[in-house]
Amino acid sequence: MKSKKFFSKFLSRYLCGNLAAMAMVVFLLCVGVKYGIDIYTHHGEAIPVPNLLHKNFNDAQYILNELGLNIEVSDTGYVRSLPPGCILMQNPPAGEHVKSGHIIYVTINASDSPMIPIPDVIDNCSLREAMAKLTAMGFRLGQPKYIPGEQDWVYGLLVNGRQVHAGDKVSVDSPLIIEVGNGKLPASDSVNFVDPSEDEQDQTDEGGEDPFQEVQGTDPNAPSSEDNSSSNQANPDN
Repeated sequence: MKSKKFFSKFLSRYLCGNLAAMAMVVFLLCVGVKYGIDIYTHHGEAIPVPNLLHKNFNDAQYILNELGLNIEVSDTGYVRSLPPGCILMQNPPAGEHVKSGHIIYVTINASDSPMIPIPDVIDNCSLREAMAKLTAMGFRLGQPKYIPGEQDWVYGLLVNGRQVHAGDKVSVDSPLIIEVGNGKLPASDSVNFVDPSEDEQDQTDEGGEDPFQEVQGTDPNAPSSEDNSSSNQANPDN
């Protein structure tokens, strides 16, 4: 094949049209990918996260839906002063910019008070230590109940009039009454002290006679019986 004929086929309209079509497809594909990714990822879009703290969950859900954001409960907590369903925490925090469709994770206030196990404070610590430990755990404390025992020593815990022990689960809304010693010994632990002189006097009065008898001692200068017998043998006439 001559070179002139080869170049004439290479520069034909059919081949040039195919090459132009292929170039156009590549160009459109690149442009579509670029703008398609930007649309899919919301490139350049920034929606400020509103403050949802202490709002009702339904109200917060409505606010986020209006902004194109989603909401999801990640955890529950309990704050006695706030109503059930109230939002306690949110992530991301208020003011942070996110893209459309982003999920805002929230912690809501539980409807029921949590049950917490009683710590080991009974017969194990003083009143001050027990009050500090129970208060730090979230328990409500009533006026301590003083009973006979060692001063300021914890002897028991009462919830609604019943005794509870370490490990028992109690609602944090139920007030705890600490049974604490008042520094006075109970009657069962009292000790009767006896004066020994009075005990001896009682025994003498009951028997009529003193059980102890006085023993007469001997005079060391008085002659002994052996000396008297020797003297009698020496003087038979006497």
